[in-house]
Amino acid sequence: MIKSVKSRQKVSEFDLFGFRLSFQKIPLRHAALFALTLLFTTHFASACTESKTMSTTIMPTITYPETKRVDAVEKLFGQTIADPYRWLENDVRNDKEVAAWVESQNKVTNAHLNMLPGRDIFKDRLKQLYNYEQFSIPIKQGGRYFYLHNSGLQNQRVLYVRDSVDGVGRVLIDPNRWSKDGATALAEWSASDDGKRVVYAVQDGGSDWRTIRVLDVDTGKVLDDEVKWVRFSFTIAWAKDGSGFFYARFPEPKQGSAFQAVVANHAVYFHAIGTPQVQDRLVYATPDQPTLGHYFDITEDGRYLMIVSTPTSIGNKLTVVDLQSADWKPRKLVDTLDDEWTVVGNVGTKFFLKTTKDAPRRKVVTMDIAETDPAIADVVPEQDSILGNVSLVSGRLFLSQWVDVKTSIRRYTLDGKADGMVKLPGIGTAGGFKSDPDDPETFFIFTSYNTPGIIYRYDVASNTARVWAQPKVALDFNRIAVEQRFYKSKDGTRIPMFIVRRKDVTAAAPTLLHAYGGYGIPMLPEFLPASLGWVEQGGVYAVANIRGGSEYGKAWHEAGRRQNKQNVFDDFIAAGEYLKAQGITSQNGLAIQGASNGGLLIGAVVNQRPDLFAAALPGVGVMDMLRFDQFTSGKTWVDEFGSPAREADFRNLLNYSPYHNIQSGKAYPAILATTADTDDRVVPGHTFKYVAALQAAEIGAKPLLARIETRAGHGSGKPIDKIIDETADMWAFAAHWTGLDVKPKLF
Repeated sequence: MIKSVKSRQKVSEFDLFGFRLSFQKIPLRHAALFALTLLFTTHFASACTESKTMSTTIMPTITYPETKRVDAVEKLFGQTIADPYRWLENDVRNDKEVAAWVESQNKVTNAHLNMLPGRDIFKDRLKQLYNYEQFSIPIKQGGRYFYLHNSGLQNQRVLYVRDSVDGVGRVLIDPNRWSKDGATALAEWSASDDGKRVVYAVQDGGSDWRTIRVLDVDTGKVLDDEVKWVRFSFTIAWAKDGSGFFYARFPEPKQGSAFQAVVANHAVYFHAIGTPQVQDRLVYATPDQPTLGHYFDITEDGRYLMIVSTPTSIGNKLTVVDLQSADWKPRKLVDTLDDEWTVVGNVGTKFFLKTTKDAPRRKVVTMDIAETDPAIADVVPEQDSILGNVSLVSGRLFLSQWVDVKTSIRRYTLDGKADGMVKLPGIGTAGGFKSDPDDPETFFIFTSYNTPGIIYRYDVASNTARVWAQPKVALDFNRIAVEQRFYKSKDGTRIPMFIVRRKDVTAAAPTLLHAYGGYGIPMLPEFLPASLGWVEQGGVYAVANIRGGSEYGKAWHEAGRRQNKQNVFDDFIAAGEYLKAQGITSQNGLAIQGASNGGLLIGAVVNQRPDLFAAALPGVGVMDMLRFDQFTSGKTWVDEFGSPAREADFRNLLNYSPYHNIQSGKAYPAILATTADTDDRVVPGHTFKYVAALQAAEIGAKPLLARIETRAGHGSGKPIDKIIDETADMWAFAAHWTGLDVKPKLF
C-alpha cells in the first residue's frame, strides 16, 4: 500500500543585513553560530589562504525544498525495505509534482552556485580550452573521405566529406541547424560502399532513442526513408550493393512511456531504400532471451552479417548470416555467454576473431565457417600484455596491446608472425586502423592526458605515418606533468593511477579523483579539456584504474563484478588514502567525481567513508540498487550487478546501494549530484531519490544538492555549451569545498 505522508523539517531563521537565512535540522544555538560564521567568511573569503579558505566550509545549512514522503514499504527476503521517495521515480515530463520538485531543487542549487566566485572563471576558461578543432578518424568509401569535425565551440559535430585525402572538406550534415538549443545531435552514421549515400541517426535531447534518415551525398537531398524507435544500434551497416541498410531496434513503446518503459526484445532489421518501415525485414531476434542486445557489422567483402549478442557484460554469443543466401538464415557459431568473441575480419570463409576463450588477457584466433563444426586455431596467442582492439588491414593484423594501461600497436602477418610496431608519438592511447582489406591506406588517432586527438594517415606497406589533422589548444602543455603511480588496495592488489598537475605544483593540493570501475570498460589515457581547467588552477587531477574495468583483462573485470563489487569501492577508497598519505592531496582537499556506473561508485564510497572526502560529484548514477532493473534497459545490467530478485544478490546490492546506506549521524562531504530530465538510460529518479534522502538525513551542514539539466540525457549528444556550464558548476563547487584558490588572471 502507498499513501502520501507530508514531512516537516525543523527550520531556524535569521535576518542578516536584509537576507533571510534558514537552517534545517540543527539546534537554534548552532544556527546562530553559523550565521555569524557566514558574516565572517563573506567579508574575508577573498583574502583567505588555502588553509583559511577551508574555514568557508563551515556555512549555514541550505533550506532545501520540502520533499513529500510516502509510505512505500516492501518485504524482500524477510527484510523490510522502506522507499519513502518512490514517487520521484515518476517521469518528470508527465508528473507535475515531480516537475515542481525539480524546479525547486534547481532554484536552491543555482542560488548556492551563484555565490561561488570560481563559477564564471571556470566557465570562461573552459570555453577557451574547448575551443579547438576536433576531427574524427576519416572513413574512406568510394574514394571519398567522410569524417566528423567541430570547429571549436559548435554544440554538435558536423559531418564532412572530402573528394581526396587532403582535399577541401564539404559540409554534408550540420546538426547545429536542427534545434535552437543545440540539443539535437547527429548520432551513428555510415556511408555506402560507393560513397553516394549516408545513412544517419538523429538523437534529440540526449535520449537513447534514434530516428534514421538517408542523405544523397551529391545532391544533399534527404530521402523520404524514415526509421523510428531505433536504440542501441551502434552500427548502421549498408548492404554491399547499396540497396538498403541493417539496423537494430526495440518494439515501439506505449504512448507516454518512451523515457521510462523497460526495453526488451532487441532485434536486427533490414530496411530497403524507398520502402516504408513497416516492410522492413526482421533478420535476427531472440524472443526467448529478451534481455540480450544484438550488435552487428558486415564483413568488408559484404557477404556476411556478424551478430554479437550480449546482456552487456563479460561474454557474448556469435551468429553469422550469409547474405548471399536467399533465406538469410542465421547460423550460431558460439551459443554461450562464457567468453568474449569479436570478429576482426575475414579472408573468404576464414574468420579472424579476438576472444577470451582460454585466454583472460585475450588472443587472436581463426575459425573457418565453411566447416560444419569450425575448429578454432590460435594465430596470436595470449601474451603478458592485455589485448585491446584488433584490426585487419591490407594483409596485416594490427593489435593494440596494453601494459599497465599504456598502449603499443604491434603488427602481425595473417599467420601470426611478428611484423614490427607502429611508432607512436608518446605514452598514450591509439586506435583506428580500419579500411578495405586491399587498401594500404588507413588512419589512426593518438591521444593522452596532455595530447589532444591527433589523426594520422598510415601507410601499411612502408609502416610510416604522417599527421592528417592536428588540433591546437590554448594551453602550454610544457607546464603540465603526467605521471603514473601504483598503490595497494585493501586486499593488497596493486592498482595503477595517473596523476596530472602543473609541474610547479609539488606540495599537497586540492585534488579531483575520478574512476569508473565497471562493465569491463578501461580508463585509458585521453585528452580531457575539462580536467585541464582544474589542473591549470593548481589542482591535481587523478584517474584510478580500479577493478571492474579491463585494464588487466577479464580477471580485472570479474574482480569488480557482482559479488566482488566491494573491491571496486575498496580500490577507490585506497586511492584517496594514498593521495593523502603521499602528500599529493591536501588533507581536507579531496573531491571525487564519476558518472553512470561511476556515479554509483561515488555514492557508495561517500556512504562508506564520508570522512575521506571534502566534496563529491556523482553524475547520472545508479543509486537505487534494488530497483534499477525496473526501468528502461536496467534488466540488462543484472549480468554486471546481480539481480535484486535473487537473495544472495539482493543482500550484496543492499550492502552498498547509495540510496539505502546513507549514515545519519556522520558528517558528509559537500555533494552536488548531476542528472538530466531526458536520461532514459539511468533514469533521473535514481538521483532524485538519492538527493531527497541525503537532504532528509542528519549528516552535517555542507550542501547536498541536485543539478538537473533540461533536454539532456545520459551524456551522448549533450551540446558543448551545456557541457561547459555543467563542468564549470562542478569545478567551482569542488574548488570551494576543497580550498582551491581560483584565480581569474591565470592564463
